[in-house]
Amino acid sequence: MLAVQIRKGAQWLRDERVLKALFQVVFVVAVFLAFRFFYVNMITALEQRGLLPSFYFLKLTAGFDIGEKAIPYTRADTYARAFLVGVINTLVVSFWGIVFATIIGVVVGLARLSRNFVIRTLATVYVEGLRNIPLLVLLVFWYTGVFLKFPPLRKAKVLWNAIYLSNRGVVLPWPEPTPAWMLYRWVLVAAGVVALAVSFVLYQRGKRTGRMPLIPGWALLTFLVVAAVGWFLMPQTPFSLSFPQIKGLRTIGGRRFTPEFMALLSGLVIYTSAFIGEVVRAGIQSVPKGQYEAAMALGLTPYQMTRLIIFPQALRVIIPPLTSQYLNLTKNSSLAVYIGYPDLYSVSGTIYNQTGRAVEVTLLMMAVYLTFSLVTSLFMNWYNRKIRLVER
Repeated sequence: MLAVQIRKGAQWLRDERVLKALFQVVFVVAVFLAFRFFYVNMITALEQRGLLPSFYFLKLTAGFDIGEKAIPYTRADTYARAFLVGVINTLVVSFWGIVFATIIGVVVGLARLSRNFVIRTLATVYVEGLRNIPLLVLLVFWYTGVFLKFPPLRKAKVLWNAIYLSNRGVVLPWPEPTPAWMLYRWVLVAAGVVALAVSFVLYQRGKRTGRMPLIPGWALLTFLVVAAVGWFLMPQTPFSLSFPQIKGLRTIGGRRFTPEFMALLSGLVIYTSAFIGEVVRAGIQSVPKGQYEAAMALGLTPYQMTRLIIFPQALRVIIPPLTSQYLNLTKNSSLAVYIGYPDLYSVSGTIYNQTGRAVEVTLLMMAVYLTFSLVTSLFMNWYNRKIRLVER
């Protein structure tokens, strides 16, 4: 009887399902114990220094200036406000970096497949050259070798009597709102509603006829037309264009973009666009050759063939690696600290140096970067599911 029970016990231990569950439990327990060990060690060390984790320091006065900010900020504001300035600066650079890198990357990817030898060679040199240069080296060169080499402000280069280039940055004409702007905002809302309605109608018509139009283009055109009509019907223009002028040792009017911002944005754009160009090239080449032949047999123009046949199929291959490039650009913006741009990492470093709250500041940075990455991934995954090929 005892031997039978032993054999049953041995069979139970040899059960593959039991072993898998047992290994998972052991792994979870090991991870928990390791986490607990490091947590207790951290808390003990912080307690000895009188620095138990607390985010109360965010309510204290920051006491330092930030050179570039998208929202009002003074040194009398709190650390939380300073941290928010860094978050917004990172968000601005990441957003415009993604937009411009995508546009240039698509152009470079198409140029890599051009039949013109010169265009194809230039695109290849662009991609292979930039992909093999460290991003930090590129940013430092772009900052010290390009934007800081512009002439002083008094001898600034003037383009079209409107754009000023100097070692203090680039100053552009910039629209400033007038009292009519409050009313014109409702015109823009109405334009957006009309554009959405047109998009819905065109989408339903495309599903019914089987010939899907270029919905984003028509929606944008509708928005611009309605906005333009509303502009001309306004009793006063909603914006007045402010042109820059040099007065003494500074510029007045317009909008100034610092050398640090321009170097960071342009460096991230040209570096990431090289990778996006390769992603686009690979996606287009993944489309079977028969699709090209069928499109040509139907008499489609090269533009129609690319927009209606090739690119929609290539997007299914392009989107997943493109998402990784967007995430890389957002995280690579932390290299701004090396050229003096006050992004999230730079501002957080100043807060840490003044407060000594390394753990709390690091957790805040990780949470922000994680949020940016998750939001980008959720949007790109949603779009990927929308365009993927559904097989039976």
